[in-house]
Amino acid sequence: MPGEFITETLDYDGGRQVTAYVPAAATEVVVFAGDGQLIASWAAALEAADLPPTMIIGAHRVADETLRLHEYSPGHSTAEFAAHEEFFVEDVRRWAATRLAVRLPAGRTAVFGVSAGAELALAMGLRHPSLYGAVFCASPGAGYRPPATLPGRLPRTYLVAGTEEPFFLANAARWADALREAGGDVVMTRRAGAHGDPFWEHELPLMVAWAFGH
Repeated sequence: MPGEFITETLDYDGGRQVTAYVPAAATEVVVFAGDGQLIASWAAALEAADLPPTMIIGAHRVADETLRLHEYSPGHSTAEFAAHEEFFVEDVRRWAATRLAVRLPAGRTAVFGVSAGAELALAMGLRHPSLYGAVFCASPGAGYRPPATLPGRLPRTYLVAGTEEPFFLANAARWADALREAGGDVVMTRRAGAHGDPFWEHELPLMVAWAFGH
């Protein structure tokens, strides 16, 4: 890898790690994500593609899956989601600006997630479109569904799901339909595969190319 990985612990929740992949060349695109201990390692797929230098900043998830769902999905209406949202939007971005000297406009910033993390990405994109200009969403869960009224300003959204995960494919299609009806710029892709298969990682460079390619 031509760049480097940086992992540090922030104060949230008694100490929560964040991992960033910092490209060797000056960063032109930044992708924020949950599940950082997994997603940051997918920088290799980005480096293998012809893309602008892309930084990945991933906030690590908790081991408890129930708590992860509560932190990631506003559909559960929990205090954990509100606290994690503040951490993700404020603390992680502040760390990126001060520690990594990265503060790009929304037009060069995306939020990405898989499964429950895709719900987080959708929520952050819809709730903070002035910060995240694009949402990359792989196989979203159903804890967070399109609200009856979507905001007037929508981030560009790229959804993908596998043909062998019908539950998650239906969730992705539901979001694609709702966003299109609201006038959003949407891509909806179906790939051969089941939940957690390699197509999640393989799709990330295509997402970045669609939103920010040369």
